[in-house]
Amino acid sequence: MSSAAPILYLQDIHLTYGVTPLLEGADLSVGRGARLCLVGRNGSGKSTLLRIAAGLTDADSGERFVQPGIFVSYLAQNPDFSGFQTAGDYVLQGVMDNEDKQRAHQIMADLHIEPGAALAVMSGGERRRVALAHVMAPQPDILLLDEPTNHLDLPAIEWLETSLRQINPALVVVSHDRRFLKNLTEQTIWLDRGCTKLMRKNFAHFEDWRDAELEREQVERHKLDRKIAREEDWIRYGVSGRRKRNIRRVGELQKLRQNRRDHRRTEGQVEAALVAGEKSGKLVVKADKLVKQFDDKLVVDGFSTQIKRGDRVGLVGANGVGKTTLLNMLLGHSAPDAGNVRLGKNLTVLELDQKRSGIKKDWTIKDALTDGAGDLVSIGEETMHVIGYMKNFLFHPAQMRTPASVLSGGELARLLLARGLRQPSNVLVMDEPTNDLDLETLDLLQEMIAAYEGTVILVSHDRDFLDQTVTSVIRAEGAGVWVEYAGGYTDMQAQRKANEKAASNVPDEKQDPKAEKPDKADARTPSDRAATKLTYRDKYALEKLPEEMDALRAEIATFQEQLNDPTFYARDAEKFATWAEKLSQARDRLEKAEEEWLALEIRREEIENGA
Repeated sequence: MSSAAPILYLQDIHLTYGVTPLLEGADLSVGRGARLCLVGRNGSGKSTLLRIAAGLTDADSGERFVQPGIFVSYLAQNPDFSGFQTAGDYVLQGVMDNEDKQRAHQIMADLHIEPGAALAVMSGGERRRVALAHVMAPQPDILLLDEPTNHLDLPAIEWLETSLRQINPALVVVSHDRRFLKNLTEQTIWLDRGCTKLMRKNFAHFEDWRDAELEREQVERHKLDRKIAREEDWIRYGVSGRRKRNIRRVGELQKLRQNRRDHRRTEGQVEAALVAGEKSGKLVVKADKLVKQFDDKLVVDGFSTQIKRGDRVGLVGANGVGKTTLLNMLLGHSAPDAGNVRLGKNLTVLELDQKRSGIKKDWTIKDALTDGAGDLVSIGEETMHVIGYMKNFLFHPAQMRTPASVLSGGELARLLLARGLRQPSNVLVMDEPTNDLDLETLDLLQEMIAAYEGTVILVSHDRDFLDQTVTSVIRAEGAGVWVEYAGGYTDMQAQRKANEKAASNVPDEKQDPKAEKPDKADARTPSDRAATKLTYRDKYALEKLPEEMDALRAEIATFQEQLNDPTFYARDAEKFATWAEKLSQARDRLEKAEEEWLALEIRREEIENGA
């Protein structure tokens, strides 16, 4: 979609499933180095169009062209790992060139993937990282990415953004992650009612452009309706003219009517609202100095917070850091090792989780909405016929008996919302609610949360969604330390940068006795976790950790120098894999040591400033 000759294009693509047209003349043109995002409603055909571009699905009609010698790599929304036992098996499948193999091992190390790790026991986020390593390793000319950020934590998303900026392949990205699209893409393709429209601007301009296009379309449709009305009036009252002319005008009227019939209207919006229960007490959760440890891993270390009625709180952190553990303690589902949690009065909690739990494998859409009983849906104290309720969530009546197991990711997410929103609540808990939702449904979800009278606690890796929905962010800082920041994700980043800058510019009181001491309240973190003094173990760790970190940095430099040798893999592939794994482990140890040292330094400063 640039002035240069395309290296891949699709032209006038048509595809029909059953009797329902999905694509009706869609186009796609990809030039060298192009950065395109493909957006549209759930079910509009984005994934299908990517599969046609990848050569994995045949269109009913239309042309696909790929310039000879161009290698296309495709990341599916739900990659098929069957037949592969380990991460390394999957990542290296079909990779023949030694340089590509070396690159594959380097990417696995960067993404903290152990080549020998069993795929069967991996989480969704771990599998997504494995799939990304597989498509990026061969250095393709074109990368087709379908929801690449799904299930990824924030560090992995940021790594992916940085990596994609640094490589040369053309990109075509389908994603619900607004921040990711704004940061990476230069042009936007809108797939709407089977056809594509191009906006030669970054995604940041898309929604204004889309609304203007829809408004223009409404004006054109109004003009068509008025023209048909005039012609129909002429048919009724002015047919007395010349016969040939009359026949021609009647034929033109028939064409106008056919144009109106053929016009596909935009899909409606999801019509839903959160059913508010009785008001909870003013205090929803009070947590005091919570501690949780699993074996040698300290997950929560002295965290305190208060959540009041109407608060919107976001939990963020890397996968495996303990977000779900902290959430379960705050909700009273599990007990801390130390500290206590007090829940407020009259709480009615609605939990929507990322595992799509509660929907049985053999259920249809109707069963999922009625819990397998009858044709009526209970919404709070009211009832509604299942077909009417389905329409509110953009499900066609003909889908009533469609098995839930065959729904797309976006349709399943909508179905989960439809199930959850039947229940009245005054505390809403959402775990990764944005996965697979289209932009319009995301907008609705944001509006629903804004209008909700209760309290919201959510876990998310979607930076834009956090900015739009939460009033505070609780972030995992490492070594069991959790800190609460006012505002959304962007506010949190700004506060952390300001804190880091302030910490680096703290005056030495011995050198400047007149230096003003920071206010005690300002020095304390929102978790108020500072102890009265450091333990012997803390003091020893503060002394020894810098030495340990220096040794690890030297070890990493040695490994990296060896792995940078382009002949290493060809000489000894097994030793290369071993060294790559050691490099990954050393990086992990350094990261943990740095996090522990930083947490102890913060605690030491708090004690000194609060003394």
